[in-house]
Amino acid sequence: MIKPDDCTLSPIQYEKVRSEANRVLVEAGAFGKFPTPVSDIMSAANVQEVKEDVLNESFVTKIRHELGEIGGALRRALGKVLGLFDARSKLVFIDRTLHAVKQTFIKLHETAHGFLTWQRDMYAVVEDCDKRLDPDLADTFDREANVFASEVLFQIDSFIEEAYDHEFGIFIPVKLSRKYGASIYSSVRQYVSKSPKSCAVIVLNPPKIMPGAGFESELRRVVASPSFNEQFGKLNWPEVFTPDDEIGALVPIGKQRASGKRTISLVDRNGDNYECVAEAFTQTYQVFVLLLVVRPHPKCSIQLP
Repeated sequence: MIKPDDCTLSPIQYEKVRSEANRVLVEAGAFGKFPTPVSDIMSAANVQEVKEDVLNESFVTKIRHELGEIGGALRRALGKVLGLFDARSKLVFIDRTLHAVKQTFIKLHETAHGFLTWQRDMYAVVEDCDKRLDPDLADTFDREANVFASEVLFQIDSFIEEAYDHEFGIFIPVKLSRKYGASIYSSVRQYVSKSPKSCAVIVLNPPKIMPGAGFESELRRVVASPSFNEQFGKLNWPEVFTPDDEIGALVPIGKQRASGKRTISLVDRNGDNYECVAEAFTQTYQVFVLLLVVRPHPKCSIQLP
């Protein structure tokens, strides 16, 4: 089942968070330094990362007990704690078992809790878990921290401006992810969501091989550029893709990592046909099918209600 993308804020909220992200980047002297210097960002935000691997169940229990005794406000995680910000000491704790790029994002997310002035004094301790960090589930408090982390990591518009100095394609955000120290997933998302072009990325779960040599790949999320949303509205994509449909046929299988570019067509909200260039890439955790609308098309091979 497709997961809704609710990582967006209202325009006023977004500009407020973006302004704070810009401020900390300036104070840290981080613009133009790659990968984005997270330690400098945290220092400028007056928070400190605890390098030791201490964020475990017993540590979290101890913190909760301390807060219970003094009556401190706790924002409790809904699952396993992956990141923790202690506002009393301005310390950030990270689950060291996580992949390095996820640790980077969580560090910036926790930094947001200590740097955003309207969040800073709300809780004595903030615990974050997958449900708090996931844009599918996060509430306003954590969406603000997610947006702050993204704006800082991609240095406001630096990533998108650099990306669009190149010909449009899936390998541009993939390559830039390494430069900025970001995950491929967040880089592809940034590439599309801030694009001036009419484009979208269909994010699929890895294909499951079915009896008879076929496969099924479940739809996880669709991220679209503002102009794509305006042109096509909310399309009802299939929940599962197979090799028998045009998009499913792009899914890399086995040791393949990319599909190459192919042409498909879509029908916009006015019933007009448009030709799209589509290509797919996988880093094994997700499959990304990137679509770019290029011109009107006389026929439509995919019609979505």
